[in-house]
Amino acid sequence: MTRLGDLERAVMDVLWDRSAGAPDGVTVREVAEVLRDRELAYTTVMTVLDRLAGKGMVEREREGRAWRYRPAASREAHIARLMLDALDLAGSRDAALVRFARSVTGTEAEILRAALAGEAGDAPGPTAAADRPPAAERQG
Repeated sequence: MTRLGDLERAVMDVLWDRSAGAPDGVTVREVAEVLRDRELAYTTVMTVLDRLAGKGMVEREREGRAWRYRPAASREAHIARLMLDALDLAGSRDAALVRFARSVTGTEAEILRAALAGEAGDAPGPTAAADRPPAAERQG
């Protein structure tokens, strides 16, 4: 998975934050308006969205002369993919997982336990099956 630069991340945050309220997506102008404090040119936002589309991070659909953009995956799915990519960089995935598990809070550990139990079929996990990566990706 591609890591995002600062501006790409800011644009994706707008899309993720707006995705529930705008399921049809948002326009370049709407993204630029949310990011107005950065004083970005319209063409800069358009270029970033075009690059994100090329990376497969966003989907776009033509609406008249404009495009409407929406995230290709949820923020949680993106973060999970980054975490799996980070594990791939570890010399030992097992050691990295153990170190990670020891660093989470008690509440986070409970969430992980519930998710793992749900994955094993013992109990429903805290997230919907659609948020989980396919089995082939989980096994890495």
